[in-house]
Amino acid sequence: MLMLLNFERDFLKNAAGFEIAKQLIRSAESVGAVYRASVRPKSAADFMYKIEIVLEEADESHYWLEVVKEAVLQSGNELERLIKEANELTGIFAATDKTNKTKFNQSKNSKSNK
Repeated sequence: MLMLLNFERDFLKNAAGFEIAKQLIRSAESVGAVYRASVRPKSAADFMYKIEIVLEEADESHYWLEVVKEAVLQSGNELERLIKEANELTGIFAATDKTNKTKFNQSKNSKSNK
C-alpha cells in the first residue's frame, strides 16, 4: 500500500488525476483491510463473503491502474509492476474464491445426502 501511495503522488496534479488516485487508494486499502478481516471469519460463509469483496476490490484496483496507464497519468516500470501485481492478486483471490465455493458446496451436498 505504501508503494502505491508514493506512486500516486506524481499524478495528483489535476482533477482527473486526483479522482483516479482517490478511487485507486480506496480500492487498494479495501483489499488489505477486508483480507485481514477474512483471516478471522465467523463462519465459512463469512470467509467466502469477505474473499468475494477482496476479489472485487482487487479487480477494481487493477482497473484503475489500467486507467492510469491509458490516460497517461503515469508510466514506466513502477506502473507496469503495480499492474502485474494487481493482476496476480486478482488471480489469487479468484482461485481462492473458486476453491472455497467448491469445498463449501461439496460439504453442503455431503451433509444433505446423509
